[in-house]
Amino acid sequence: MVCPVPPGLPPPTPARPVTYNQMPTMRVLIADDDPIIRLDLKQMLENLGYEVVAEAGDGQQALTMARELKPDICILDVKMPHMDGIEVVKVLTEETIAPAILLTAYSDQELVDRAKDAGVFAYLVKPFKPSDLPPAIEIARSRYEQNIRLSTEVGSLSERLEARKLVDRAKGILMDQQKLSEAEAYRRIQQQSMNLRKTMREVAEAVILANSVSSA
Repeated sequence: MVCPVPPGLPPPTPARPVTYNQMPTMRVLIADDDPIIRLDLKQMLENLGYEVVAEAGDGQQALTMARELKPDICILDVKMPHMDGIEVVKVLTEETIAPAILLTAYSDQELVDRAKDAGVFAYLVKPFKPSDLPPAIEIARSRYEQNIRLSTEVGSLSERLEARKLVDRAKGILMDQQKLSEAEAYRRIQQQSMNLRKTMREVAEAVILANSVSSA
């Protein structure tokens, strides 16, 4: 029932629609020397709700844009003029600019090893589906943030990469033994690190050693 407004009183203010806090849109830089692939990738990302803040056709341009814009994630093709994707990732990692995902048509182990040594946090093998992008982006961001935490414990890039490899290996052991997700295994290592007042590398080494003893 609608109640009449008494004479002399202003009409009631209409209720405002309820709004909810939303996560900020993730800003993405994409780089590929093929303009058609760039266009397809941009459309995929925008349809998924990401904001493409820059497009580059070669590695040097991608690096310049990343330094200037500081995107949340970089998606780079491996084979590009001037600098290939792996060379760009190495600089992005050294300068702590942004995590990177590599796009590649190649799945050989040598490429994967070289990418890991450069600091790649995830990669996608072409052709890929739009549904493949969000998990890769989430993994890359998560691992990048873990790497930043590790950087507070160890100084040089080579030490950080080695510590990251050990933590990844320890996470794999915990995931297999205790049926944990990757995030849960990482939190377990992080919690032990704080409880024991040891670095995450030391905790990871202890996990790896205990596993090797038990499986011997």
